[in-house]
Amino acid sequence: MAKKTSIASIKIDETGSPSRLIDSKIKELGGWRGEMLARVRNIIRQAVPDVVEEWKWRGVPVWEHTGIICTGETYKAVVKMTFAKGASLDDPSGLFNSSLDGNTRRAIDIHEGDKVDEKALKALVRAAVALNVSAKKKPK
Repeated sequence: MAKKTSIASIKIDETGSPSRLIDSKIKELGGWRGEMLARVRNIIRQAVPDVVEEWKWRGVPVWEHTGIICTGETYKAVVKMTFAKGASLDDPSGLFNSSLDGNTRRAIDIHEGDKVDEKALKALVRAAVALNVSAKKKPK
């Protein structure tokens, strides 16, 4: 009989990949939070087809391309997308609604029933990738 474990306790080498861990987290969450995390993940993958999925900080999905783009944290009342360099990104659609006071990160809190502007989110994800790429090209 298989032993039931929580996602936070699963190690990457037990499941094979961070993508599988994210799959498992979505399934374990279920409900609107699982659906929203899956939707956000799909939008990110559409925006950046060669995005790299990681599993960090004991259970946080992370999407990277030449550096961290954003994380996909889940809480009881919110799915939070935290953009690592969000304070440096233009946000003409006003998606950022959380962590607005810091000098580095910005976040989008998505509550149950919220609509996601897919076009604006894809543009924001692509802008984060462009910022990562441009920062990488600068000589040290």
